[in-house]
Amino acid sequence: MPVLLAIVLAGGILIGYRLPRRQTFPQYSSFRARNDKISTILNIIETDYVDSVNRSELVEAAIPAILRKLDPHSVYIPAKDLARANEPLEGNFDGIGISFNLMTDTILVINTIAGGPSEKAGLLPGDKIIYVNDSLVAGKRLSDEQVMGMLKGPRGTVVRVKILRKGHSDLIPFEIVRDKIPIYSVDVSYMVNEYTGYIKINNFAMNTFEEFMKGLRELKSQGMTKLILDLRGNSGGVMEAAIQIANQFLKEGQLIVYTKGRNQPRKDARATGKGEFETGDLVVLIDEMSASASEILAGAIQDNDRGTIIGRRSFGKGLVQEPVPFADGSGMRLTIARYYTPTGRSIQKPYNNGFDEYYDDINMRYRRGEFEMPDSIHFSDSLKFVTPGGRVVYGGGGIMPDKFVPVDTSGISPYFLRIRPYIYQFALKYTEKNREIMSKFTNVTELEKYLSRQNLLNQFVGFAEKNGVKKDPEGLKISGFTIETQLKAYIARNMLDNKGFYPIWQHIDNTLKYAIEYLQGDKKI
Repeated sequence: MPVLLAIVLAGGILIGYRLPRRQTFPQYSSFRARNDKISTILNIIETDYVDSVNRSELVEAAIPAILRKLDPHSVYIPAKDLARANEPLEGNFDGIGISFNLMTDTILVINTIAGGPSEKAGLLPGDKIIYVNDSLVAGKRLSDEQVMGMLKGPRGTVVRVKILRKGHSDLIPFEIVRDKIPIYSVDVSYMVNEYTGYIKINNFAMNTFEEFMKGLRELKSQGMTKLILDLRGNSGGVMEAAIQIANQFLKEGQLIVYTKGRNQPRKDARATGKGEFETGDLVVLIDEMSASASEILAGAIQDNDRGTIIGRRSFGKGLVQEPVPFADGSGMRLTIARYYTPTGRSIQKPYNNGFDEYYDDINMRYRRGEFEMPDSIHFSDSLKFVTPGGRVVYGGGGIMPDKFVPVDTSGISPYFLRIRPYIYQFALKYTEKNREIMSKFTNVTELEKYLSRQNLLNQFVGFAEKNGVKKDPEGLKISGFTIETQLKAYIARNMLDNKGFYPIWQHIDNTLKYAIEYLQGDKKI
């Protein structure tokens, strides 16, 4: 898969993240040394321990251990990692603006970001980066992290590259001035049929609301009266963005979410009545990896009887964190409150049995059959709540959808599992071989028609055989359509980005297909 230099996720799932109340560094002058056991221990170790020690290293090791006694989402981030951890939330980073893939140990440019430094300098999709700042990088078995470390850097600094371009015998040098590169949190917005729009949000950042509104308005201008909002796989992020988007669907005064904690009085977020999609039919898609801010948005829609939630039970994270910066450039994200949906339910799943069990909960759900049968999901009556419209909802472990759609395994065969690692490899090689002819197709409909005539499946089967996976006629009966659709989708993404990918992937997305049919039938909860 291509790696967008914008996207470097910090470990774990992003939480219900509140913007900082303060920007000043905490002061500790009120601490009394005689009561500070940790400092005392460190002082004694420094003075009396048998070997020399590094006090800073001991402090760095102690802080995570302390936070692990609190909850799974209060975390310490060292100075070297903080900027990278904040990038998905801030919605930008400093770099050269390409997405790339390490194809046979060579950095292959998949796309350049429109208006970014690389596009301005003249780099093109299909270029292969051979040198970076006079260092040979081709054939060096570099990791994605190493490549990003070389190409990212402070805004205004220069990186020199030499590229190999098809049709040119000599390497072409470029000087690229790094700049702010946007990280887009709205993957795509397009019309799935004459009246139904689709918007997919991959996380909630500071720029998500603006991206969402741009997509919403474009779809409305195309005649959209029904909307499918896809939050599957969205692990959360900035809470304010989720609240702003929920405001577009709800009527004035309706409660979106409220928060409260031991030292945090209750705070309500309510709709202003100025939303731009308060009345159209609405479906929200969620799954087991939809978390935190995604659950705030889905919970607001469900508890106000505003739309239909379709998919599978969400992750179950109802904690709010606040960032605390430290003078050395490190930071802490401390849980300061819980959030509650409009009916008053907390959807935070328990973590009193340890963090390992907490994060293994998704695997436990799978083993219980929860991804296939809703009857395997059981909620305590003590966690029952009722919406104004009389709908029964539950707290204590995620948002349960109104309409359950199981994981689709119909196109999965043993043959598919064997060849799956080669699907993107083939798509990438096919793109590079046929980029010139495919570049004339400016929309996904034309490109998909072209690809449908190219016998992709047969070509791929031959490619897989060369890589040691024998042809399996029975497996192809089961998985042929899925394989061919994925091939076309990945090739289209290489050429047209997500605008090419999602409309093709839609053919094998059973949850999305169910949502489209649901809205076409004018069904109600």
